[in-house]
Amino acid sequence: MSKKIDPNKSLLDGFSEPDREQLNQALAIIARIPDDPDYHRPKGFEVAAILTDFHVDLKTTLAAILSDPRLSTLDPQPDIAGLFGETVDSLVKDVNWLNKLSVYTPEMTHQPNQTETLRRMLLSMTHDVRAVLIKLAYRIKRLRSLAGEPEEVRHFIARETLDIYAPLANRMGIHQFKWELEDMAFRYLEPLVYKSIAKSLADKRTERERCVNRFIEQLNAALGLEGITAEVYGRPKHIYSIWKKMQRKQLDIEDLYDLLAVRVIVTNLTQCYTVLGLVHSLWQTIPKEFDDYIANPKENGYQSLHTVIVDNEGNRIEVQIRTREMHEFAEMGVAAHWSYKEGGRHNAAVEKNIASLRKLLEEKDNDETLAEDFKTELFSDRVYVLTPAGKLIDLVKGSTPLDFAYAIHTEIGHRCRGAKVNGRITPLTYALKSGEQVEVLTAKEGGPNHNWIDPNLGYLKSPHAIGRVKSWFKNQQMAQNIATGKSILDKETQRLGLKMVNLNDLAKHFKHTDKDRFFEAIGRGDINSRQLAAFVKIPELEAPPAKVRQKKPSAKSAVTVDGIDNVLTTFAHCCSPVQGDEIIGYISHKKGIIIHRTACENILHLPPEKQAQLIQVEWGGDKSYYSVPIRIQAQSAKDLLGNVTQLLAHSKIHISNASLNTHPDFSADLNLTIQIENIGQLSQVLNRISCLPNIVEVSRRQTV
Repeated sequence: MSKKIDPNKSLLDGFSEPDREQLNQALAIIARIPDDPDYHRPKGFEVAAILTDFHVDLKTTLAAILSDPRLSTLDPQPDIAGLFGETVDSLVKDVNWLNKLSVYTPEMTHQPNQTETLRRMLLSMTHDVRAVLIKLAYRIKRLRSLAGEPEEVRHFIARETLDIYAPLANRMGIHQFKWELEDMAFRYLEPLVYKSIAKSLADKRTERERCVNRFIEQLNAALGLEGITAEVYGRPKHIYSIWKKMQRKQLDIEDLYDLLAVRVIVTNLTQCYTVLGLVHSLWQTIPKEFDDYIANPKENGYQSLHTVIVDNEGNRIEVQIRTREMHEFAEMGVAAHWSYKEGGRHNAAVEKNIASLRKLLEEKDNDETLAEDFKTELFSDRVYVLTPAGKLIDLVKGSTPLDFAYAIHTEIGHRCRGAKVNGRITPLTYALKSGEQVEVLTAKEGGPNHNWIDPNLGYLKSPHAIGRVKSWFKNQQMAQNIATGKSILDKETQRLGLKMVNLNDLAKHFKHTDKDRFFEAIGRGDINSRQLAAFVKIPELEAPPAKVRQKKPSAKSAVTVDGIDNVLTTFAHCCSPVQGDEIIGYISHKKGIIIHRTACENILHLPPEKQAQLIQVEWGGDKSYYSVPIRIQAQSAKDLLGNVTQLLAHSKIHISNASLNTHPDFSADLNLTIQIENIGQLSQVLNRISCLPNIVEVSRRQTV
């Protein structure tokens, strides 16, 4: 049995006829939801009705209606994107996610860093700030109907409201929501204190109203003489803010002087300061209580002049002076944006608030044109994930499970050997997303891997974690680092097919005069394999030909041949030289000049009578691709070819030849010929292949 919804007329007020048709269409969908007498949570149209005070746009109102949690019971589900557009559909999904989020725990009350991280996570995971506005309206409605809930539920929701949602409303500048959220939550948490303050206010209401009305009458008369039209009225003080001030100043309510408050709303900025001067000339002021939030706005964009005066009877009255635009922003915050946007007006205070939201992490100023669509780039450079115990961890965007492990504890990071994300085994190079739960899998003992600090492999993103790994290696024994460094260099030169390396020149390039200190730097991770590959120098032949004048490379040639113009060159198949290799030319009568690596076996064993045919050559400046044979040894042939070809395709490396050989013990050799630009790229590719499952060794292959 479904009920017929007769929406409050105010829900449609202010919208055009076409907009009303869409609203009625959304309400008709909600009307299909069956009655459930046990359902006491907020309903979508009730939340939308709360937002009418903010004059929000059509899409926000539609999203509020259609985010009704009961909508999930409908079969079939309505096509929100098809009926109302992608923006409304995205907003509904964000609000549904916020409504289902259950990360908060009461212990966070005493963990301000955790509550702040949770607030940031809420903002970072929504695609549109309006979703947070709708969520705040849901919380308002929930608090208004909380009286019938068990005490434990009331306390939890009230505590969560004060820790998370009221500060969010304040951050967004929505003071109407902030005051109501704080007062209702405080009423459930401290009912006796709340009633005591409320009674004190009620007992002296008549006297307060008399003092305020007399002040307003005198100020209006003075404004009339100056020809200033202004709205002047008494401003109620909110119970929670009174209690906070009592706690902060260690005073009883009778001793608080600013329970009397008046607000003055004028037409323009100049009048704000004119009225301030008038007030200060007519009444005694308290200088230390003056604040100019117009010249120095609060972090959330709030602007107003605050001053405290003493009337003729000795009563202290707080006076706030602001323009109409400042007032609407102070009450509605970023929500005021849509009422201005729909009317084609511009509110600098609103735009400033949106910009300030983007500076909460002390980032550089963003372009204020981003405020046009409210897409939440608020914390786009951060990722917020959870431990299995529900603790929130704030990481830099792009962080991996390994970064997470080091954020928990350095030793956890050192012993990390795997991770689960949302219960599933995930590679340590996986880029974490906000809201995911991460579990670190550790060994009982052990340390980090050198690959973790290789920036090309993607294990670590955060400087904190990278620093911890480097520190670990630096703290190892010198002899071990030297041995490790020698092993890394040997493996890299063998893998790249380099037979000889001039250690003195190589060490000097990395600013080391002592070879052991050079090996130690490699061993502790200060120099990685790609850096080595980029600067490896192979010694010249024992009897190199005399140098002649070099010729600039032609536009069509990748190799410069000394003293020979427009020469035909061929790359030797035996050693497959690549740009970055040390090379030499061999003059052939049929193939022109054949380019070899200087470490090529055929060159090193060239008979003396043929060495006169060697000629000095150098790489030209043009971008070329070179065929390089490589050999991949694996424990198993299963998925080997697929994994390697997928990795190479992702790296945009072309394969020109491939052959797979399997052995009786199920191991396999995969021989490939790949097209690369230079030796640095080759080193990077070999590194990435070596990280694939079941890989034993990857090396550059020497052909004959």
